[in-house]
Amino acid sequence: MVKNSLISFIPQEEKEENWGSVEFQVFSFTNKIRRLTSHLELHKRDFLSQRGLRKILGKRQRLLAYLSKKNRVRYKKLIEQLNIREPKNR
Repeated sequence: MVKNSLISFIPQEEKEENWGSVEFQVFSFTNKIRRLTSHLELHKRDFLSQRGLRKILGKRQRLLAYLSKKNRVRYKKLIEQLNIREPKNR
């Protein structure tokens, strides 16, 4: 498991001020998702971690949907910075 491969595109000053912002929450969920994904590559039968990963993915998906409805420019910028593909519309 690689622990130091987390992204840090948000400056330290912004992190301390905007912990509740949608961008920061999506950023922290993305780091958790990447950490859990690398953990599950080693431990394929860790079902509790799989459940936690699914829950975090759902939370991030809901936050991204909210951000895309409220401010499309901020949403596109965040998607590009985190290198997350845009979800398909149903």
